[in-house]
Amino acid sequence: MAYNLLKGKRGIIFGALNEQSIAWKAAVRAHEEGARLVLTNTPVALRLGTLNGLAEQTGALLVPADASSVEDLQALVAKAQEHFGGKIDFVLHSVAMSMNLRKGRPYEAANYDFFGKTLDISALSFHKLLQVLYERDAMAEWGSVVAMTYIAAQRAFEGYNDMADAKALLESICRSFGVIYGRRKRVRINCVSQSPTLTTAGQGIAGMTEMFGKADAISPLGNASADDCADYLVALFSDLTRHVTMQTLYHDGGYSMTGII
Repeated sequence: MAYNLLKGKRGIIFGALNEQSIAWKAAVRAHEEGARLVLTNTPVALRLGTLNGLAEQTGALLVPADASSVEDLQALVAKAQEHFGGKIDFVLHSVAMSMNLRKGRPYEAANYDFFGKTLDISALSFHKLLQVLYERDAMAEWGSVVAMTYIAAQRAFEGYNDMADAKALLESICRSFGVIYGRRKRVRINCVSQSPTLTTAGQGIAGMTEMFGKADAISPLGNASADDCADYLVALFSDLTRHVTMQTLYHDGGYSMTGII
């Protein structure tokens, strides 16, 4: 059911890859709620061709961009503003990658070149994005920027590897930039800490199947699905959450607040 929560709003969504992606589902829901969209991912991801279908389904402009490149982000934001004919109302940052995870390097034997890439792509890209948006004064007043995170930013999950450090940095950037953007531009910045989710990226994490099952068993409401997360993100993009900022918001069925049961 649609409620027109985003009617007339304009947003950029990073990181949609396929129909399993939270970003993909968020784009579909935002479109259903009346938003106009720009979709972006790396040039390599766009060459896979799957995003063309999402762009067609949502009427979105598709713009390739490396989220860790300031130059690419500047070009993306400029194209989005030109496409929209004005400022941007919401942005979803759903970007993360760890070569240590992909190569099976454990945390205690991390490759530091890989580690630096993890931090750059998964966390510093968020700062770069916010800085570009801020310097260009690209966000509309009361706009909303949301980044996807995970509870491993606060608690030890061995299989999450260096991504845990990246998520901790991501959440710190949310708070630090949130103060500045809120006071000076009335833009809100939040992180959503989602349940373990069996997306393509999620399944690349060591022990994800076990993490998913244990979290589902512990969570009073069970794990939140990617579809449920898309609904929550739409609410955060909307005017119904205008005074929510600088938060790590747990969308995890109560897992984060549950002890041994």
